[in-house]
Amino acid sequence: MKPFLLVATRAEDVAADAEYAAFCRYGGLEPEQLHRVRLEQGPLPAVDLDDYSGVLVGGGPFNSSDPAEQKSPVQRRVESELAGLLDQIVARDFPFLGACYGVGTLGAHQGAVIDGTFGEPVGPIEVELTPDAAADPLLAGLPQTFAAYVGHKEAVRKLPDGAVLLASSAECPVQMFRIKQNLYATQFHPELDVEGIVQRIAVYRDYGYFPPEEAELVRERCVAVPIVEPMRILRAFVVRYARE
Repeated sequence: MKPFLLVATRAEDVAADAEYAAFCRYGGLEPEQLHRVRLEQGPLPAVDLDDYSGVLVGGGPFNSSDPAEQKSPVQRRVESELAGLLDQIVARDFPFLGACYGVGTLGAHQGAVIDGTFGEPVGPIEVELTPDAAADPLLAGLPQTFAAYVGHKEAVRKLPDGAVLLASSAECPVQMFRIKQNLYATQFHPELDVEGIVQRIAVYRDYGYFPPEEAELVRERCVAVPIVEPMRILRAFVVRYARE
């Protein structure tokens, strides 16, 4: 099987490595089947899409809607390199699944309006599938509503032209969408389980997602809700697009 490519941007090693392990675990992938590039550490190497089955983008610290003058040189480089990669991916309708920051990357690339209107605090939410989700192969067999973890400062306020809305939540209308036939983005985390969210609460407690003194309350809110369904989307993506 040709490997998948994970494009990552988390600078904290413990969170970055846990994210990679979660994508492997819930995608059903061995380490040699998931290549990782950490863009926050250096430039994107040359990528030949023919070498891969598909491309994944994990979460990260950057907000695409930040004013340009507030973006660090690293963020500007990352955004530029991701845009170049997405030029190829979108032109070919090459299998792509972006989680959380994937909404900001694919959405921004395709002309979505992204801002802080529908940011959500760290914690579990109820995701509801749209009627269009019934015919989507990545969502086959999922219940109409399911719990997932979120935590984001920006979100899609207006979908790009031609995008298909696949899932929503009460506080964030765009939780998942598709471009063309094979390009997906989720606002929620399809790779994140209870252990993962507890770790991220500890790692990112001083990053402005919640008041640091409320970290224990955020943790309690997260562990109170079992998360089992979103991972099926990640596995369905791998099964659908794995190729020799």
